[in-house]
Amino acid sequence: MDTHGADSTKQQERHYFLLSELQSLVKDLSSSFQQRLSYNTLSDLALALIDGTVYEIVQGLLDIQHLTEKNLYNQRQKLHCEHQALKQDLLRKHKDALQSCKSHNLVLLRSNQQAELEALEIRVREEQRMMDKKIVAEMDQKVIDQQNTLEKAGVPGFYITTNPQVHIST
Repeated sequence: MDTHGADSTKQQERHYFLLSELQSLVKDLSSSFQQRLSYNTLSDLALALIDGTVYEIVQGLLDIQHLTEKNLYNQRQKLHCEHQALKQDLLRKHKDALQSCKSHNLVLLRSNQQAELEALEIRVREEQRMMDKKIVAEMDQKVIDQQNTLEKAGVPGFYITTNPQVHIST
């Protein structure tokens, strides 16, 4: 047998192996997903996996995703620490003011301090909400980038969608 024939046989064996592995993975999915992953789709996917390029692409995408997640987590933690420091500073300021306050001004001071604390808590909640929205938007963009990369790489079943339901094109 010539080397081309041996390569072809080896590639065919690898294809069947990958197809069998994919079919095994699909068995664990719900029937609605199983129905969308036809034999032809799985076979095309197995063919796309043969040379290892898709694995490298996915590993690169995974590395980028992990870095992004770590960066976003660190940003959120930094914001949380800033908020904690603001609250501690305000409480320290309130304590100092209470200690030097004349008794006849105590009720007014406590009322003002309560309003200040509530305003800070509102600000903190709003800033956290905005940060969380930013995080979700960035992660949504990462998903689109991943879909785009895999689609351009010719991986069967991948295309850009913002629909949260998983779609598999066949």
